[in-house]
Amino acid sequence: MFEDIQLIYMNIRILRFWALLYDNNIKKYLCIGLATFHIFTQLVYMISTTEGLIGIIRNSYMLVLWINTVLRAFLLLLDHDSYVALIDNLTAAYYDLINLRDTYITQELDQLNRVGKLMARGNLFFGLLTCVGFGLYPLSSSERVLPFGSRIPGLNEYETPYYQLWYLFQMTITPMGCCMYIPYTSLIVALIMFGIVRCKALQHRLRRVAKLHPFGQRDNRKLAAEIVECIRYQQSIIEYMDHINQLTTMMFLFELLAFSALLCALLFLLIIVNGTGQIIIVCMYINMILAQILALYWYANELREQNLAVATAAYETEWYTYEIPVRKNIIFMMMRAQRPASILLGNIRPITLELFQNLLNTTYTFFTVLKRVYG
Repeated sequence: MFEDIQLIYMNIRILRFWALLYDNNIKKYLCIGLATFHIFTQLVYMISTTEGLIGIIRNSYMLVLWINTVLRAFLLLLDHDSYVALIDNLTAAYYDLINLRDTYITQELDQLNRVGKLMARGNLFFGLLTCVGFGLYPLSSSERVLPFGSRIPGLNEYETPYYQLWYLFQMTITPMGCCMYIPYTSLIVALIMFGIVRCKALQHRLRRVAKLHPFGQRDNRKLAAEIVECIRYQQSIIEYMDHINQLTTMMFLFELLAFSALLCALLFLLIIVNGTGQIIIVCMYINMILAQILALYWYANELREQNLAVATAAYETEWYTYEIPVRKNIIFMMMRAQRPASILLGNIRPITLELFQNLLNTTYTFFTVLKRVYG
């Protein structure tokens, strides 16, 4: 059924190709096994390296990316049934909205599919650029380096032919890692985007109540039933968001901590690297971090705002002219909306643009400290 939903189809198709969703075959063991082995060689390299600060920062960035990639794959496999249930929930809710045949909701869904499809393609394009950056980095160096610092005990990876073979191995698994990392992020953001449309659909339904049940011409039973249905729909949105939080909240916390430190380190790297080529590549790394974080924080913030807007839409129903039991239901609905359900960071704090701004401020503060100490 999800094949007709452009919002999520491309992301699920890629994850399904690697057997991380729905299918169960050897591909998932191949991609996770190769990526895990690569992380092991990176850890050995980080422990034994004698590189300078530039190499350590660059390879720390790579190591965190690969750990995050494998972490996402393991989460998909560990909670596979929960992810499938969440996708089924989205699919059922999507077709329920389609079946309403409401012009406003149809327009919102069409726009949602266009934006979701564009975002999925854009993220893959940025991922491709990053892969190219990984491959070109050794070419911009004056000595032999690999795209990712890694070491196999007992081998000198910079000798011929080990260097050429290891370079080919790393450039082979890089697109594989990209296809494990990027579609997962795009899928989660797409799930959040659909939550936004569900909130807008609820607001639209509430605003129509006053028009469908005008004062003096209303059927109180039908009105009461309509409000109860709106409350149930609001509760289904809250449960939908709780399901997303259950699967992603701790991973979002890990990403915030890791990417905050890496962003600070990469900004510092900009002032100590030599050569235009290396500066461009570092800028690509920074842009990838910001693009991934900003997309998530933007739509998570919008979802929170649309949940808050449900309270305004409920107030506009002319609730004060209704019978007392209906008034109470609407008041309870407004009270719940004023405590908006949100995408959470470590089950502690809502993900908002304010949090994103705090992240940038804190990162820049530490960057200026490093610049004064080492600049």
